[in-house]
Amino acid sequence: MADEPSMEPEVAQLIGARVRELREARELSMRALAQAAGVSQPFLSQVERGASAPSMVTTYRLADALGVAPGDLLPAPRAEAATLVRAGEGARMPVADRPDSATGRALLFSDASALQVVEYVVEPAEWLSEWFVSTGRSGVYVVSGRLEVEIDGGATYTLGERDFLTFGDGVRERWRVLGAEPAYVLLSVAMPH
Repeated sequence: MADEPSMEPEVAQLIGARVRELREARELSMRALAQAAGVSQPFLSQVERGASAPSMVTTYRLADALGVAPGDLLPAPRAEAATLVRAGEGARMPVADRPDSATGRALLFSDASALQVVEYVVEPAEWLSEWFVSTGRSGVYVVSGRLEVEIDGGATYTLGERDFLTFGDGVRERWRVLGAEPAYVLLSVAMPH
């Protein structure tokens, strides 16, 4: 398994500690969790030490293998009446385990919220072709650019500026940027209760 691009070091360390805590609480060996999540044991070791951060796809796989929501693996936000995420802030989350992978910016992604929101600015050459399965009802909003969304076993949708597509819990989908311009996209997921 190739190394994944890393997030901010302190976030990677907090995620790694949480993965290790949950794995040990469930009395899983590192090998068993790695196998269940579809990652290599050496990579899982790097995640638990905070040396590498998991991609969004791997975060979902680890959460599923541990029986928790993906937001449960991320650091809890400070309790505040309002939270402002400025341009350039938010944890960086690569889509896949590849160096040419598109990277999202977590605007709202925590266990304290029933809603997750991730922003993507995807260049046409960046990798997006992983099948992604979300836990909860999802919505894809294209701010600008063009995006193709393929639903596994279903239709393929072409989205343009200000188009919004939703799909249900457990639906497999993947994206592809159309044209020569980047696509600015917001992904929102309403987590089940």
